[in-house]
Amino acid sequence: GDSVVLVATNASGSVNGKTFIVGGILEGITGPGGRDGYIDIQDARELLRMDKEEVMEVAVRLKNINQLSAAQKRLTAALDSIRNKEDKPATELHTWAELSPFANIVKMIDMMTFFIRVMLVAIVLVSVMNVMLMAVYERIREIGTLAAIGTQPRKLMAIFLSEGLLLGLAGALAGVALSYAVVAALNVWPVVFNFGREQITLQPSLAGLEVLGVLALAVLVSGLASLQPAWRAARMDPIQALRHV
Repeated sequence: GDSVVLVATNASGSVNGKTFIVGGILEGITGPGGRDGYIDIQDARELLRMDKEEVMEVAVRLKNINQLSAAQKRLTAALDSIRNKEDKPATELHTWAELSPFANIVKMIDMMTFFIRVMLVAIVLVSVMNVMLMAVYERIREIGTLAAIGTQPRKLMAIFLSEGLLLGLAGALAGVALSYAVVAALNVWPVVFNFGREQITLQPSLAGLEVLGVLALAVLVSGLASLQPAWRAARMDPIQALRHV
């Protein structure tokens, strides 16, 4: 029974408004943002100042969302030839991602996730390097002994590089195991987000290729972090190392 004023831009570009009485509230998903409503066709013509039936919007639904970019290019090329009296495009083409506010939220989340990944890589790099430097410092006499009995510098370097790689691999495997446990828990006790009249249930999953990529990245970063400590161990003077207390 409440009154609401709808304001719309008609075909000529002018703004028109009309007062309506709310007849009911729809329960359920009504559009990308849950902000859609229904009015009588005659009232819509008066609001948009249409004397006859005209098409204002055409919605195209694709069977495969991966074809969105290709379909957008084809439709843009086809609609670009339709011009008004001022030789300007008479139509506009927008994807659901451009119209839905939730799509912008997803983009922001993806950007935040990227920066979080960069920070995690930096943390892993610094942490592994610190651990390996401490390992070299604590084994100075052992390194001196190995060098004194004829162990080649490249073999000393390989020892610490292998230790760093194994450290990164062990940490990555532990992280993957924890991730699978968290995902399993979220699937058993799902998290539900409310967006107005819409509800989105979080259903996380782990892709095998992404897991392998994370494992490879962790091992690679650990190897890079171990280079400097391993190089220090390989270049250490045996005499000075044996004198270390």
